[in-house]
Amino acid sequence: MGEEGSDARYRIERDSLGTYRVPAEAWYGIQTARAVDNFPISGRGPDRDFVIAHVRIKRAAAVANREAGWLEPRLADAIVAACDRILAGELLDQFVVDRFQAGAGTSHNMNTNEVIANLANVALGGERGTYDPVHPNDHVNMGQSTNDTIPTAIRLAALAKLPRLLEAVEEMAAAFARIAEAERDTVKSGRTHLQDAVPTTIGREFGAYAWILRRAARNIAACREPLCEIGLGGSAAGTGLNTAPGYRERAAAELARLTGEPIRPAEDMAAQMQSMHDVQRLSSAIRDLALELDRIANDIRLLASGPRTGLGEITLPPVQPGSSIMPGKVNPVMFEMLNMVCFQVMGQDAAIAAMTQAGQLELNVMMPALGSALFDAMDWLTAAVRAATRKNLHGLVVNRERCRWFLHQSVGLATLLNTRIGYAAAAEIAKESERTGRPVREIVAERGLMSAEEFDALVLRAARDGVID
Repeated sequence: MGEEGSDARYRIERDSLGTYRVPAEAWYGIQTARAVDNFPISGRGPDRDFVIAHVRIKRAAAVANREAGWLEPRLADAIVAACDRILAGELLDQFVVDRFQAGAGTSHNMNTNEVIANLANVALGGERGTYDPVHPNDHVNMGQSTNDTIPTAIRLAALAKLPRLLEAVEEMAAAFARIAEAERDTVKSGRTHLQDAVPTTIGREFGAYAWILRRAARNIAACREPLCEIGLGGSAAGTGLNTAPGYRERAAAELARLTGEPIRPAEDMAAQMQSMHDVQRLSSAIRDLALELDRIANDIRLLASGPRTGLGEITLPPVQPGSSIMPGKVNPVMFEMLNMVCFQVMGQDAAIAAMTQAGQLELNVMMPALGSALFDAMDWLTAAVRAATRKNLHGLVVNRERCRWFLHQSVGLATLLNTRIGYAAAAEIAKESERTGRPVREIVAERGLMSAEEFDALVLRAARDGVID
């Protein structure tokens, strides 16, 4: 956009730098228009949960300032009504600043202030762009700064996303647990170093996946409580400059009511603007989940490899053709997708770590990109886990005969003889099995150590209960 002009598609607004054109029908104003022109970077607007969180902060601030007697009730009520329209889903397309923008998020803060001010003024009989009687800075931003509203909005947005992520992880864990229960007696060859090992069961293998996912989810859930401690009311540098007495407590109480979370003022307002430690802790816990999911996805793809020349111990539901040249090929695409998302989440965590330590003195100016990276990690992982569960874990088939065949081909079964004939003698049987290709059970029966049926029972007890008697 240019500046002065008589084009009817634009209106002219003025700020401390001079005049600028704003789209005539826009509910945002001059500072947002400048930011749109300044930052054509990613083509991605702000995260929806972040927008909602930031508008809730503006609403809570208006209520707190009205209760303190600092904001005229008529103006406060107009601001609250404007916020409620946005919170109901209206005009979300008016939040237009790129995710990579002015440090700390000043551009997004003013985008929110301007949209709310224009909505309030029109409701009070005014016009867009006049900022009378409600001004974006003097009234909508009263008692606030970008420096305390943006980090608070990041924390509130993360709190909004947490339940969705945890629900998706629990859905996957429950799917693994159901398979584990159904296959508790399905004995298979264990593998360590990708070599034959002692027997285990599909139930034990898949039950471990469920357990580790639930532990990772508990670690993520433990990050919730610190995120509820906000720096709103610290103003520009944590001093509380230009805030009404009791403002921080009133605003936090209103946010607790709006979000259903136990929001409270931070004990140290300056620290909560300098440091993003609690956000980094959440990111780290999400990365840890991604590491486990990545490992599990690799296992599932390996177990499903085939259908003739791989392990083929499980079959995943086909969701799409697997090749543009090989007819009939079906690939484990949902878990391939999950791998890719996990790699991206690990990358987002690395970016968040770099931006967390990049804070200087009273403020971390990297917050817009830091928040964006966290939101992406949470949203992508939620969607990927849910899709992999519903498209591939539901409907997974265990190929029991294949498991049984591999089991009896495994030289690792000789380990079960250690306590009966000793390690050295058991090793000789393993070597014979490997040299001749004959199953261990056949060699054991031939040598009169026990019948094939007794050996099978021994294998089941060892795999299921870890007991050899």
